[in-house]
Amino acid sequence: MRDAEIEALVAEYAKPILKAAGLGNSGIRIVLVNDPSFNAFVAGNRIFVNTGALMTAETPNEIIGVLAHESGHIAGGHQQRLRDQIARAQTAAVVAGILGMGAAVGGAVSGTNGLGQAGMGVAMGSSEVARRSVLGYQRTEEITADRSAIRYLEATGQSGKGMLSTFQRFQNALALAGTRVDPYQISHPMPRDRIANLTELAQSSPYFNQVDAPELQQRHDRMRAKIAAYTRDQGAAGRLFKGDRNNPATAYGDAFTTFLYGSPANALQKVDALIKTMPKNPYLHELRGEVLMRANRPGEAATAFATAVKLDLNRSGILQVAYGQALLATGKPDALKQATTALQQGLDRDREYINGYKFLAQAYGQTGAIGEAELATAEGHYYSGNYKDAMIFAARAQQRLKRGSPGWVRAQDIISSRTKLKN
Repeated sequence: MRDAEIEALVAEYAKPILKAAGLGNSGIRIVLVNDPSFNAFVAGNRIFVNTGALMTAETPNEIIGVLAHESGHIAGGHQQRLRDQIARAQTAAVVAGILGMGAAVGGAVSGTNGLGQAGMGVAMGSSEVARRSVLGYQRTEEITADRSAIRYLEATGQSGKGMLSTFQRFQNALALAGTRVDPYQISHPMPRDRIANLTELAQSSPYFNQVDAPELQQRHDRMRAKIAAYTRDQGAAGRLFKGDRNNPATAYGDAFTTFLYGSPANALQKVDALIKTMPKNPYLHELRGEVLMRANRPGEAATAFATAVKLDLNRSGILQVAYGQALLATGKPDALKQATTALQQGLDRDREYINGYKFLAQAYGQTGAIGEAELATAEGHYYSGNYKDAMIFAARAQQRLKRGSPGWVRAQDIISSRTKLKN
């Protein structure tokens, strides 16, 4: 899921934690996953966070604790060590399986049924031992990451209370479900064990009673309301804060809900009222642009998106692409060049914002720059993971681009990367 506001907030949560973990210059990227469950995980140099976790967490500190834990996995090199552990476990299982099968064959040849059955038991049991070995290793790494997270939180002057609240939520969920879990059959320690391991460590920090700044809490609440409006039913944002009209996030969520389910006129009225209270909020101007696009008023939408871009201190490529898209939708020849520039700038800031490439291809196509349009299409397929089509469109782009030009070289990079993947 892509959203400029949410990505900026979560990146802000993560920045001091990553620095404390020695990962400040490691190019770690936060990726939002549209999933209702409370979960986060790491892969390579990316931390994946479910929208369900962001919406469920009542305070910024809870999510910051999650990010600190995942940073502990990356800083500790747990991913590579887990791969090594799996390889060792697989090797041990294969060896034991061969020995077991050998005993089974020997028993069959000799006619000793008991020996054959014992051999099959060795072969079957070896895979279970290997699996439990890996699970045990993962549980150990989870405990290590928890402890690292507490250190990062203390180093940044933040509380570990949010981590304890998260584990308590997991424990309550298990209790309510009446689920009996074998602690040796799961990859994470039981929530009660994690609470027991961390309580004393967290409470010993001088920052244990530190609370999130009110302004940060308000931004967190607005994020939760926005996610509820986009990912749940029509009344979800309202239920989140029990209709508390004193909480600004209630009106925030109502504006997004009206945009998604109501008329553009009503949505625009609510957005404009919010802008009066938060005139420098770029994401309200972004929403205003989206409402105007839905109302088929692209010229006014472009103005709203331009304001959002100007106010956005994070220089989000998403907002820049939205501005270019609105300019393109005006259909005015003099806006076409501006649209192409805005779209290209947005994608230069965020190469993986896939939706932008189709608009860039359209803009280039309308100006007659067919080679650039083919390349933009190739880029879109490439970042979507559709490498076959990426290679096809890159080859088509090369036929129209000057050999050795930056665009031609980029097309060759796409073709070459696809060839490497095939090999």
